[in-house]
Amino acid sequence: MTLELVSCTYSYRRRRPPILEDFNYRLPSGLTILLGPNGAGKSTLLKLAASVTSPRSGTVTLDGTAAGTPAFRKAVAWMPQDIIPMPSLTAREYVAYVGWLKGMNRSDAWQQARRALGRVKLAEKAGTRSSQLSGGQLRRVGVAAALVHHARVLLLDEPTAGMDPHQRRIFRDILNSLTGEVRVLLSTHDVADLAEEADHVTVLHSGRILHDGTTEAFLAHTPADTVSGRAAEGAYTALLGSHGVDY
Repeated sequence: MTLELVSCTYSYRRRRPPILEDFNYRLPSGLTILLGPNGAGKSTLLKLAASVTSPRSGTVTLDGTAAGTPAFRKAVAWMPQDIIPMPSLTAREYVAYVGWLKGMNRSDAWQQARRALGRVKLAEKAGTRSSQLSGGQLRRVGVAAALVHHARVLLLDEPTAGMDPHQRRIFRDILNSLTGEVRVLLSTHDVADLAEEADHVTVLHSGRILHDGTTEAFLAHTPADTVSGRAAEGAYTALLGSHGVDY
């Protein structure tokens, strides 16, 4: 299973400088953390990979299936930074509705919605209206909405923003339990989200990939005098500094 961007160029307006230019990326298996400061192009990359937007030039494919096709959209799930609740829908109805939009019949979507909520430890909230869920719970509903239609790739844009440490731990544990069946790309500007249990790390800055490899290779950039417990932050800072980027 290969999600790949080849020679992609994208800008918000034709006369504006591109956010990404002649950009190439292949998503590896497991959990990949997409690191980069605000404005690095992380959200743009995720939107292109999810077929939410289309590149001015270049291609986005999943195992040769072009972005924008029903088969691609069913296999790739995207969770934006802000999950907007639907006040009239319960958590289960919300998840089932997404499944229906992705092509499931109503009965299957309804049955699978409960299972998906169980996967993200929200089975007890199935009957709670989505507008009454906390921000962390709503993001987990977003993950359930991706699982209900058996997505093969999960793209998450700053999913832990606003979560407290306990909520972040639960969320990361959920993602780690899923990586045997789906590929996950999680964007963040907070190196704490790495938690050193991700399989891969991609560092993006100003639309350029500064690092793309295993977590072990990323942490190898950590300076020897780094304070204990801050290896990821030290590696990130050193990596940006080696490319002349102030952090």
